[in-house]
Amino acid sequence: MAKRFSRRRLLEILAGLPFMSGLALVPSAAAQPKTRVRPGDAAWPSDAAWDQLGREVEGRLVKVQSPLAACVGGSSDADCERVFKELKNPYYLGDEVGLTQSLGWVGAWTSRPSVYAVAAKTTQDVVAAVNFARANNLRLVVKGGGHSYQGSSNAADSLLIWTRHMNALTLHDAFVGAGCEGHAEPQPAVSVEPGAIWGHVYNEVTTKVGRYVQGGGCLTVGVAGIILGGGFGSFSKAYGLAGASLIEAEVVTADGEVRIANACSNPDLFWALKGGGGGFGVVTRVTVRTHPLPEFFGAVSAIFKATSDDAYQRLIAKTVEFYAEALFNPHWGEQILIGRGYVKIAMVFQGLDRQQAEAVWKPFFDWLAASPQDLAIVSAPKIVAGQMRHFWDPSLLTVVPGDVITDDRPGAPADNIFWAGNLEEAGAVWYAYQSAWLPASLLETDRRQSLADAFFAAAKHLGVALHCNKGLAGAPADAIAAAKDTAMNPAVTDAFALVITGAFGQPAYPGVPGHEPDEAAARTRAASVEASMKEIRKLLPRVGSYVWETDFFQPNWQDAFWGDNYARLRAVKDKYDPGGLFFLHHGVGSEDWTADGFTRVN
Repeated sequence: MAKRFSRRRLLEILAGLPFMSGLALVPSAAAQPKTRVRPGDAAWPSDAAWDQLGREVEGRLVKVQSPLAACVGGSSDADCERVFKELKNPYYLGDEVGLTQSLGWVGAWTSRPSVYAVAAKTTQDVVAAVNFARANNLRLVVKGGGHSYQGSSNAADSLLIWTRHMNALTLHDAFVGAGCEGHAEPQPAVSVEPGAIWGHVYNEVTTKVGRYVQGGGCLTVGVAGIILGGGFGSFSKAYGLAGASLIEAEVVTADGEVRIANACSNPDLFWALKGGGGGFGVVTRVTVRTHPLPEFFGAVSAIFKATSDDAYQRLIAKTVEFYAEALFNPHWGEQILIGRGYVKIAMVFQGLDRQQAEAVWKPFFDWLAASPQDLAIVSAPKIVAGQMRHFWDPSLLTVVPGDVITDDRPGAPADNIFWAGNLEEAGAVWYAYQSAWLPASLLETDRRQSLADAFFAAAKHLGVALHCNKGLAGAPADAIAAAKDTAMNPAVTDAFALVITGAFGQPAYPGVPGHEPDEAAARTRAASVEASMKEIRKLLPRVGSYVWETDFFQPNWQDAFWGDNYARLRAVKDKYDPGGLFFLHHGVGSEDWTADGFTRVN
């Protein structure tokens, strides 16, 4: 007698089987349950179901518990203090399945572990997790580097796809995307799995091979996340967006199908992955172009303090003028900080040697030196330069005290390094964070004073940082053209910088005695951030913001992050994820859900 299948079993089988062509079987949004299931709900998967998933992923299903769990509600002991010490090591944070690089944002989110995680090593592990989450109506989270300020890489009561162990890298001398043979020229490239971090990629591609690849500035940030958000690094003013360098991606979409996205296959999905902010699928491999390496790079640092408000206004105005006339070009990147009464230079350059860089800065430094009664030197100007191939070389960086910090855990790889400037952010609890694109028109001669006045007014509340590499105005024409072919807010190609101001506290967690977030300080500092950025926004007829470095409470976020590209992004989201399986805060389509991503409202 033929075996009879129950209706439920038949549906389970069908849920895992894609159609032979077109998009696979995914219920429409209208057919999806209104609420995802949580532990304790009748529909929560049985232990037997979880065991089956564990077998499908060859034992890589783990029950998640945060190292902070034992500290909550208890007295501070040696083990708890050890955990809080380790929270200052970004490699420890990245290697802990139950943690994220930031511990939360006061009044917004707190880092919470998932119930289970698939510690994926293969694309098929990701497929199994996606199918299981869809079939069982689970909240699904994806984490690679875990650097999201918005809390997108964690959610309580969820299933986590953890890609940390998917970190393979392959170099190509002449790569052509699948299906693009005869339609695209072969080009040097590198294929990287999503759990890799940019510091390791730079070491493999630049230090060892002598090629440049555009990634993120922070060495411990994940590869896939940067590309999905558009992506800026120290030298983006020369090489453009990380997302614009994408040639091809392998993606597991909501139907469990493994798709290749490039200019010839699934081009709409390919476009959305270049700056659309995530939520279109789980990226399991990216292939990005590499570039010839310039011979030299360098850095410029200095801090100057004004002795009066009048002197400070002149210092800011001169800084704006100097940037517009000497630094607004592909050679220069990173930051100029305008604080309360001071200006700090923390910039990098490429394609110039030390003598050329010194010649660029001489007029500015001479102007400063001519007014010692008005402008005090807090940190003397310093210009250094070296071979570009060694910019990310761990063997050299670790012998220069103060520049980098090494992973101090026993047995840690030698290339586990991070910039000393990122130390404070490790394990941070955010109080506020705001950003805005500054259009290049503000650098025109008749508008510079207004910009300088806005900076002066902003700094009265809280200092601001001009991230000059996070704006493509002044970049080469090919970098601008490539950025226009991404999902990023078009304002980025007309912005000379991203202005940022924010505030955070050191590692803290609710319910841990002696280590709880300082809510009073958070409110006070958040008010200062808002007041500071309000002065800048007065100059901007349309406020745009960078999706990965922005306000958790960003109003009109669709327009701020993607501008006129949002409608097109929404159409791609509805095509590849009509049920909203991939939810993240202020991600495309998130307006259909409650803030926690559990209940559909539209």
